[in-house]
Amino acid sequence: MAQSAAQKRIWGWWWFDWASQPYNTLLITFIFGPYVVGVVGDGSRAQTIWGYGIGFAGILLALLAPLLGAIADKSGRRMGFIWFFSILYVIGAWGVWFSAPDSFNIWQVMLFFCIGLVGMEFATIFTNAMLPDLAPREELGKVSGSGWAWGYVGGLISLILMLTLLAEGDTGKTLIGIDPIFGLDAAAREGTRSVGPLTAIWYIVFMIPFFLWVREPKKPGAVSIGAAISGAWPELKTTLASLPKNRSLFAFLGSSMLYRDALNGVYTFGGIYAAGVLGWSVVSVGIFGILAATTGALFAWLGGKADSRWGPKPVIMFNVIVLAVVALAIVFVSRTSVFGIAVGPESNLPDISFYILGAIIGAGGGSLQSASRTMMVRQGDEEKMTEGFGLYALSGKATAFLAPLSIGIVTDITGSQQYGILPVAALFCIGLILLMFVNPEGSKRVLA
Repeated sequence: MAQSAAQKRIWGWWWFDWASQPYNTLLITFIFGPYVVGVVGDGSRAQTIWGYGIGFAGILLALLAPLLGAIADKSGRRMGFIWFFSILYVIGAWGVWFSAPDSFNIWQVMLFFCIGLVGMEFATIFTNAMLPDLAPREELGKVSGSGWAWGYVGGLISLILMLTLLAEGDTGKTLIGIDPIFGLDAAAREGTRSVGPLTAIWYIVFMIPFFLWVREPKKPGAVSIGAAISGAWPELKTTLASLPKNRSLFAFLGSSMLYRDALNGVYTFGGIYAAGVLGWSVVSVGIFGILAATTGALFAWLGGKADSRWGPKPVIMFNVIVLAVVALAIVFVSRTSVFGIAVGPESNLPDISFYILGAIIGAGGGSLQSASRTMMVRQGDEEKMTEGFGLYALSGKATAFLAPLSIGIVTDITGSQQYGILPVAALFCIGLILLMFVNPEGSKRVLA
């Protein structure tokens, strides 16, 4: 009976990955991002605005994540935070419906988008902090990897539904040649804009197992929310002051800050890049997404097994190297040339090359993020795990503006989407260097 309850908790925790993944897959990368490019009509300008918007949302996340994590740890109440930020997720996702081409307001669109993004990111912090309570340490890699793979499967299925039943291509038909279902008006791009309500409804439905099956263990010494708020900041200041003394954790947070920022840059701008540089339609970008999500699911699962066998550090290092090479390779793929080889306007080589690179990005990104989650568990303090994942979010968001803003700035200065991707490769390389100083077993000393 106890084993059954433990398995239900794990499955409930996995359902969060399934429920939340469409925000990344559909809104950030493969459907809504390219749609914005099409409506704005200028790939470079859209990439610049997109970069600034997501960058400023990242600043907000960086400022609040560790503090809210500390409050949750002291009060022992993560679930209330998950409920609150889930509501923001749903509101923000649904709001992108109000982006009709004939009344398109980029600032209103970005406001809704960022509200949902903030909700998704914060909900992820509090659910990730539950990982160490789910299984023994030696099994956490498998649990994390399987959860991440399950999330990719959810993203893949939602993307297939979007492409086959809702998102209209250039002809006004979906990928299987039908009109968008529910009588949605293809001329007003209602099929594509329905990605917002679909993402919101998907989250509402598939979070039900999470809220039914996942229960927080009672924390000894937990205090009221009011007391937690008043005591969280002094304790957080002490934790931050002691970070440089904890060399392994400090190096990991610095490393992950850069390589996760680079990975998010690839995810965020991959669809926009394909739409602007290669001239892909939303449907073509969606097919690209199906391929990336498929390899992401497979290699997140395989990476979880490798993580449990050899530990997360080798998995992280391998994938950072691969992704740095891929980020550099993307720059050399355009409609007129592929890796320095000139191609004609009718050539499919640029498309094939980008599909292959997308498959590798999906594979590397899936196992990298899963292994990073278990590495944070190894590096963190068991008594302050939510605060630890808040710091992990801080490390990912303190410079979350760096990749989007640097891409936006370089694109703005050069007028080239291709050159705009170059900062991503540099971030991967710097992150790899810092990773050398990380103890794979974590610090033996608990943070003060």
